[in-house]
Amino acid sequence: MILRHVTIDCTDPYELAKFWSAVTGWPVSDEDAPGDSEVLIEAPSPVPGLLFIQVPEDKTVKNRIHFDWMPTQRTRDEEVERIIALGAKLYEDHRTVEGPGWVTLLDPEGNEFCVERSAAERGL
Repeated sequence: MILRHVTIDCTDPYELAKFWSAVTGWPVSDEDAPGDSEVLIEAPSPVPGLLFIQVPEDKTVKNRIHFDWMPTQRTRDEEVERIIALGAKLYEDHRTVEGPGWVTLLDPEGNEFCVERSAAERGL
């Protein structure tokens, strides 16, 4: 079995896909356009794509599943600043004075996701 997509319910698939495309650097599918009820971000193989599907209701509770991102080209703190500048909001800050920890952000529709320290910051 292959995991093809991770599907995210939302009210505006194209706008949320544009946000996540800017965060990840993965392109929005050429087949998708503003106003579409389904929009795909194409991830590099073998990573599953992100599929955004329009639903009538707004998000009301904490996600039962979320993304944990680890930066590859920036530090955790640089990545957090970059993503907030793209439209995310700070939700919970779990960074410690010693350096470890993560930051929980909200995407433009309120979905939680985390940014961890990079491999370099972890000494990997």
